[in-house]
Amino acid sequence: MKLDILAFGAHPDDVELGCAGTLAKEISLGKTVGIIDLTQGELGTRGSAELRRQEAQEAARLLEVKVRENLCFADGFFVNDKEHQIEVIKKIRKYRPEIVICNPFDDRHIDHGKGGKLVSDACFLSGLRRIETTDEDGSPQQAWRPKVVYHYIQWKDLRPDFVVDITGFLGKKLEAVLAYRSQFLDEDTKEPQTLINSQNFRDSITYRAQDLGRLINKEYAEGFNVERYIAVKNLSDLI
Repeated sequence: MKLDILAFGAHPDDVELGCAGTLAKEISLGKTVGIIDLTQGELGTRGSAELRRQEAQEAARLLEVKVRENLCFADGFFVNDKEHQIEVIKKIRKYRPEIVICNPFDDRHIDHGKGGKLVSDACFLSGLRRIETTDEDGSPQQAWRPKVVYHYIQWKDLRPDFVVDITGFLGKKLEAVLAYRSQFLDEDTKEPQTLINSQNFRDSITYRAQDLGRLINKEYAEGFNVERYIAVKNLSDLI
């Protein structure tokens, strides 16, 4: 299956928090989208790896993505080395996306920066034909390099290089985020309290989107960073 967009997250829920509004909008426009989680989020304070997997599948259903996979890297301890790069390369070559979206350059959780760099490096290496990989059935894969790599914004208030108008899709984003009930909803008082299951954090999802929307004269928006210049064909593309 060839996808238009492949989004990666270091943990289940990263993609939803970072770019679910944008993905929902692209899907509404007929784009095919997939999500790959690098880890199972097994070190999370609340819930469990199995519960997170179930929540991730529910979020994928709500967003109507075509595929969702988990590479089962070690939460907190995966590294950006050949072994991990090869596994990411296999997924890039399997789905052949035009656009890859991944974690930010830098963030509060160390896995986010590591994950963003790992995926970005793998996107480049995936285009080198002398790196040999195979599909699950053992057939050789062809080299493939996505046209662009974008980094969504998570905890830190990074200055975006561009923003996407997600007016009309914030509700879908919030549905997908709150599918992770173990992480964001405070229903079980036996579970420890965390920064992300507070009402303040849940509210921040909306007010960040509102603030970015305000800056572009829209209702809601999501921000992204890039590693190279964004090119446009003419000035009217920027209107």
